[in-house]
Amino acid sequence: MKTVKEVSRITGVSIRTLRYYDEIGLLKPTELTETGYRLYDSKALEKLQEILFFRELEIPLMDIKNIMDTPNYDKEQILRTQKLLLEQKRNRLNGIIELITDVMKGVNTMSFEAFSHEEVQKIVNHTLECMSKEKIDEQVQKFGSLEKYKEHLSSGFANEQAMTDLMKWYGSKEKAMEAIMQSTGDAEEVNQEQDENTRIYKLFMAAKECGSMDMERSAVELLAENYKKMFALDNARNILLDLAKEYLQNEKLAEVTDSQFGIGCSEYVANAIKRYYGA
Repeated sequence: MKTVKEVSRITGVSIRTLRYYDEIGLLKPTELTETGYRLYDSKALEKLQEILFFRELEIPLMDIKNIMDTPNYDKEQILRTQKLLLEQKRNRLNGIIELITDVMKGVNTMSFEAFSHEEVQKIVNHTLECMSKEKIDEQVQKFGSLEKYKEHLSSGFANEQAMTDLMKWYGSKEKAMEAIMQSTGDAEEVNQEQDENTRIYKLFMAAKECGSMDMERSAVELLAENYKKMFALDNARNILLDLAKEYLQNEKLAEVTDSQFGIGCSEYVANAIKRYYGA
């Protein structure tokens, strides 16, 4: 048996709070001594721990009491639910911490400034420099001339949604410009990144098969690192959340992914990303 003072010291819950829990019937002491001192056994301490888990989820005390007083109260199921909700809370906070870290680095995550005509032409010319002659010839044949293909490339920068996404991923026009101009079109590098993506998606499917949350979390972290390399990003959170959204809304993209890695892969990856970032 533990006294109220000992329980307070062990759990960090104040003596006043423990007395209040007793008063409202949320956590009664196991017994009272002849002098009126509260004593708690191991079962009472276990119940207090469950209450503290509920409090971490910011559930009101009377709601906790009503839940725990329910005749069909299933402790194991409640613990599983608490664990899931606390993981989601942790992931959401991790995402916020990442955004704060970006801001501290000087990355403006809320800015938008359109590319000038000169900047667009600079990007288009750089893109062409990174393409092989064969690839350029293919596009010229498709669009009718090199000038028309350039116009096609330039038109992408007039797409407001695409530009909004670009700013969201990079945080600023300058960062986006820097990343684009760093691209080399190196086929070997692209193949390595695609091979890494394939390995990661196979890990996702293995996690799906065995139900491993640790493996799932590891796969999301690896995917984030690979996307940072692929797109020269400081933070992959926004681009991965957009990818998750596309998987859940774009049936054609989902079908392509599922045909390559297995039925349900796209939906599982999307939900894994959302769980990781607490979205």
